[in-house]
Amino acid sequence: MSVLRRTPSVSCVFVCHDGAGRLLLARRGPGARDEPGTWDTGAGALEFGESFEDAVTREVREEYAADPLEITLLGVRNVLRDSPPSHWVAVVFAVRVDPARVTIGEPRKFDRLDWFAADDLPQPAHSQLMATLALLPDRLPPAPPQVG
Repeated sequence: MSVLRRTPSVSCVFVCHDGAGRLLLARRGPGARDEPGTWDTGAGALEFGESFEDAVTREVREEYAADPLEITLLGVRNVLRDSPPSHWVAVVFAVRVDPARVTIGEPRKFDRLDWFAADDLPQPAHSQLMATLALLPDRLPPAPPQVG
């Protein structure tokens, strides 16, 4: 028997991008907690005593096996869902990563990663994807110029 949580969780949601306008999305695999087969951004729970930036760094490494190059706070969402019943506070970040370093770090949760333009997103989308992406500015911060 499942017990319904009576307090909200705190989640760090991250929209990874390449600094050139492309967004990294993951397709949720059969082992995902909810909505398998849908495309979504990354996210993970904030652990006790952890800063938001440390949580985002840990989760990006776990899910995508990459290091964040830049982390930008986008906003906060109060997420209430009926199915499955859940309530969490989502602190949402844009995270620039190196596309050459990205790979699936949690194959039980995700079965595919890919890069997309914001105006050409894959379907089906996770129920929270569009509300999360609505926090993105019109233009993500560009990658710094390459030296060398």
